[in-house]
Amino acid sequence: MIQLNVTIMGSSYRLVCKEGEERTLQEAVSYLDGKMCTLRDSGKVKGNDRIAVMAALNMAAEFLSVKTPQGPLAEMTMLEVKQKLGEMHTVLDNALTPQENLF
Repeated sequence: MIQLNVTIMGSSYRLVCKEGEERTLQEAVSYLDGKMCTLRDSGKVKGNDRIAVMAALNMAAEFLSVKTPQGPLAEMTMLEVKQKLGEMHTVLDNALTPQENLF
């Protein structure tokens, strides 16, 4: 397990994640920090606990709007979607690399 020191809305936290998942965690922290700072700076929500709850609700709504009941991603988690995208990038890179040598 890897320990990361992160900052969310000016407060420091020590988080733990699996090796190789540091970047994903950092991206999640950055996204959450942005959402919470935007809410705080709007002046409409007061108190860190309320800001955290509103940010979580906004992010849950975003997630649910992307995850539709029909379609190719309906039964996949976000992690599975990211893994599938990574696999597609690998296939594309392998297919396009020989083409780069032609020029």
